[in-house]
Amino acid sequence: MLDETMFEAEEKMEKAVEVAKEDFAGIRTGRATPGMFNKLMVDYYGAPTPLQQLASFQTPEARTVLITPYDKQSMSAIEKALRDSDLGVNPGNDGNTIRCVLPALTQERRKEYIKMAHRKGEDAKISIRNIRRHAKDSIDKLVKDGDVGEDEGTRTEKELETLTKKHVDLIDTLLKGKETELTEV
Repeated sequence: MLDETMFEAEEKMEKAVEVAKEDFAGIRTGRATPGMFNKLMVDYYGAPTPLQQLASFQTPEARTVLITPYDKQSMSAIEKALRDSDLGVNPGNDGNTIRCVLPALTQERRKEYIKMAHRKGEDAKISIRNIRRHAKDSIDKLVKDGDVGEDEGTRTEKELETLTKKHVDLIDTLLKGKETELTEV
């Protein structure tokens, strides 16, 4: 019973870290990456579709992204989604590919992105702490019902704390890396 609780908690914490990685990848830095477009949805024949499913990406230069749609009919919808996004890009279309040149980040915009990264990191930590709380409640219930001994419950709670600290530290490491990326000029 305790092993199941710990396994489930660890699995959920890993997912929270993965979500944080995706969120951090979506925050624009000084250089162009396809990860910036992960959360961008395009109105494709009336259905919101992730841009990643509609096109391939290339980064020939540090601040340029070439987007090649698989279906040429979707080009105008992709351009509209890019213009409406908060990426601050003005896409150019040559008939086959869409070229997005990212403007240089101002110091003010960098600070804004750092704040956004901190917010996303804090959301991930809150998620991890909620997972810990649910697992601890399950352990306490098992101890209270007499299904496991108090010593075993206490030992498992310590393991849970170690697991939680490991994942929170991982989020902090990811956040520091993103912050470093954002402050590079």
